[in-house]
Order: sequence, then C-alpha cells, then structure tokens
Amino acid sequence: MYAPGEPCWADLQTPDVAAAKDFYNRIFGWTYQDFPTPDGRSYAQAFVRGQLVATIAPQSPLQLQAGTAAKWNVYLAAGDAADLLEEAGHAGGTAQFGPEKVGDAGVLGFLAPPGGGTTGIWQPGSHYGSHLFNEPGALAWAELFTPQPQAAVGFFQQLFGHEVTEYPQDDGGSYSTLLIDGNEVAGVVPADEGDEADWQIYYGVADVAGAAAAAPAAGGHVLVEPDEHPADGSLATIKDPHGGVLNLIQVTEAQVP
Repeated sequence: MYAPGEPCWADLQTPDVAAAKDFYNRIFGWTYQDFPTPDGRSYAQAFVRGQLVATIAPQSPLQLQAGTAAKWNVYLAAGDAADLLEEAGHAGGTAQFGPEKVGDAGVLGFLAPPGGGTTGIWQPGSHYGSHLFNEPGALAWAELFTPQPQAAVGFFQQLFGHEVTEYPQDDGGSYSTLLIDGNEVAGVVPADEGDEADWQIYYGVADVAGAAAAAPAAGGHVLVEPDEHPADGSLATIKDPHGGVLNLIQVTEAQVP
C-alpha cells in the first residue's frame, strides 16, 4: 500500500492502444491483459513478471477528434479523494475532475496546484497502485515542472502534509523534494520561462542506453540521450509513436528468488 501523497500509479492515454502495447513491450518487455471498455474498445493492463505496473487506455472521443497526443498521467495515493478535491480550491489550486468511483477498484480524481500541472489522485479499493516500484519496467519517480514551484509545494503540503527538502541549484533556483516519513517521494522543479506546468514521469530500466536505443527501432524517438545527462548516463527521455513522453531512469535489477 502507498501512503497518501505518494505516487502510486501511472497510466497512458493514447489514440492507438495496440501500437502503444507493441512499443512499450520493446522498451520494458511488458506483457498484457486486455479488457473491454463500455464503448466497445479495449484497454490493456501491463505486467512485469506477472506484477501489474501500468495501464494503456484509449483516448476519449473528444481527444481523438482533436488529434491530442498520447499522454502519461501520474496519480498520488489519496485517503479520501472527495475531501482532497474539495480542499484543492482552498489551497490555491483547482479541482479538475471527479470524484469518480471506478467499480470496486477505487475512486479517481484530477486536480492541479497553483501554476498548473494536472495531477491524478487515487483512493484505493481493490486496486492500490503499481505492484512494483523503483524496479525495471515499473514507476520509479515523478516530478512536477512548474512556473510556480513554491506555490505548488505549499499546495501539496496543505493537501497531504508533505515534508520538504530544498536543493539549491547553480542558477539560483532550487529543486524541491516532497517527503513522507522522511522518504523523498516526488520532486518539484522550476519550469523554464514560457513553459507550461507538467509532470515528468520516470520508469525504471536496468540499462538506460539499451532501452533508449530500442525506442527508434520501435517507431519512437529519443528526446534526451543518456549521455546528455550529467548523472553518468543514468537518465534518458523517449517519445512513443503517438507522442507519449516518458523518462527512463537506471535502477537495480530486482533479485527474484
């Protein structure tokens, strides 16, 4: 189980579920189980070693009509989604969607801190979130790039009670981390001038260079090569064939008994 305020889940909304399944299978080796949607389409649950790690879902008809690019969403665990959505406005942010009950799986909502940055919240029922974390093929980290970093930090503190650590940067700004019980769970980063707020989502891989190299061969793109990062090639950014952007981060291969 995940503590309230901890990233617990990520999913992809895409115009082409089948193409996304093929792409991410080549990157992570994901296997899938398909389920029907009420409108006759289907979504896929993604697995690593039989453990649930993501969902690939079709876009809404309005998104398809508008030609919206695929997008990854991150969700923070919630004790009470309805209360958080009600509190969002008092904390200077906005409630964007929900609460919506998803069968017995849980309750879904979307909100945004001051400055923007759509943030999913998930109140668990039978589905508590990713079965693996910080392992190859699984959610490993998330950070919000925002033009109002301090306001966003205050927003999350008010909603979830996060502790905060500030890391001064060479440009005079700071990288903030949100903590729960002394453990860093997410980051908040000042966005460049003119950029819109957005979450950057990181999935773990055992070999960043190899995973990044697989993206073009699978029909995607490498936006940031591993050797463009100062952290010894431990990060990369890829884009899938329909525009979904995801970061790769080097993690230790899990030891399976």
